[in-house]
Amino acid sequence: MASTDRSDPIRLLAVRDTPLSLDEVFAAVGDDAAGGSTLFVGTVRDHDGTSGAAVTGLSYSAHPSAEEELRRVAEKVAADFPVRALAAVHRVGDLRVGDLAVIVAVSCPHRGEAFAASRRLIDDLKSEVPIWKHQTFDDGTEEWVGC
Repeated sequence: MASTDRSDPIRLLAVRDTPLSLDEVFAAVGDDAAGGSTLFVGTVRDHDGTSGAAVTGLSYSAHPSAEEELRRVAEKVAADFPVRALAAVHRVGDLRVGDLAVIVAVSCPHRGEAFAASRRLIDDLKSEVPIWKHQTFDDGTEEWVGC
């Protein structure tokens, strides 16, 4: 859901089953009053971050309330920081190693604010938005993460 209302700092929020676009997200946070913009990209890596086991693929699932929760998280970040523009998109479905899983971007008057707001946005998205990861490993085992 993209906003065309330039007075609303939340410009793009989505949970989608199609490939994500860096250009789309970066363009969404363009703002002439912003001196700093950050872009965070989460990709599917070839190993589990905790165990180190080799990952062959993963699938993300989302609760029907995921976009509503994403909006709640985004609104809180926009209220707590001088955000000029904000965007966040997360992928669901089957992904391969190297695929883009999540992109967040924030524009603020200054770079420090943009870094802090972006960090809060991705951290809160990961901890509060009901999106779960199912990993498969090269030894045939699997696990759910974030449930």
